[in-house]
Amino acid sequence: MKIRNVLILSVTAIALTGISFLVGQWTYSWLPPQAAAESRLVDKLFSVLITLGAFIFFGVTGTLIYSAIFHRAEKDDTSDGPHIEGNITLEIVWTAIPVLLVFWIANYSYQIYEQMGIQGPMETMHIHMPMAMTSASAAPIKEDTESVNVLPVEDIEVDAKQWAWVFRYPKIDITSTELHLPVNYRIRLALHSEDVLHGFYIPAFRVKQDIIPNRNIDFEFTPIRIGKYQLTDSEFSGTYFATMQANVVVESSEDYKQWLAQAANRQPSTANNQAAAEYAHASKQSIKSWATVIPAKAPVVNYSN
Repeated sequence: MKIRNVLILSVTAIALTGISFLVGQWTYSWLPPQAAAESRLVDKLFSVLITLGAFIFFGVTGTLIYSAIFHRAEKDDTSDGPHIEGNITLEIVWTAIPVLLVFWIANYSYQIYEQMGIQGPMETMHIHMPMAMTSASAAPIKEDTESVNVLPVEDIEVDAKQWAWVFRYPKIDITSTELHLPVNYRIRLALHSEDVLHGFYIPAFRVKQDIIPNRNIDFEFTPIRIGKYQLTDSEFSGTYFATMQANVVVESSEDYKQWLAQAANRQPSTANNQAAAEYAHASKQSIKSWATVIPAKAPVVNYSN
């Protein structure tokens, strides 16, 4: 009987592990495309956490259902259940396993955090990361660098204000309301807020950084997939913060250089600003609404989407 129970438990555990693993792999389809090297690390961590959660969920739920079906009291049985003494060994085991699991998850999560090279709130004062860091990185384009271990770096300045993004490319001194990035480059952003707390968040990249007023914050990531993505303000920065969005265009190094040249030949002009337009429209209405901050002037840039 004991051998039979052990076999049943073993088969159940193997099946439960397999199902949980499949659920964990399924999570990759729940998320946006992996457009940055950091997204691979985040998605892997998410998959591991979902796998563990699925194993615990199906294990506990399955045990409860099995007990309710096969160990329920007979009809009209109102007698007390059997008297069961506590088992110290079992209590130690079911306490130790979750504790060890939590420590393992915390350690693994911190390793992912370190590999991504994302700075925490205590490292916001222009602390530059070394270029040869052991972070997630896509294979560099050979024509752009002689070393396969060090990615070429592109520096871009980011200005956040209520409610617009302005990107400045210091190498040729142009500005844009659309963020253009060369694929397989290590992007190093200098983030700055002109007014309140903003959040730099690109879901397809799985990267997010709070932008604190009166602080210059360096932030790094590596785009690895050509395409158009969305940047949004992840912090509530005022009435029209939902309009504070910008396109993020990841393109080949050749297309990126062509875009820079094209933008450099344009005369600066006032960009379209949805927040300013909505505020102007609301101001003309006779209906009184709650007080709000007047949006900053629409930015004047070389290139706007």
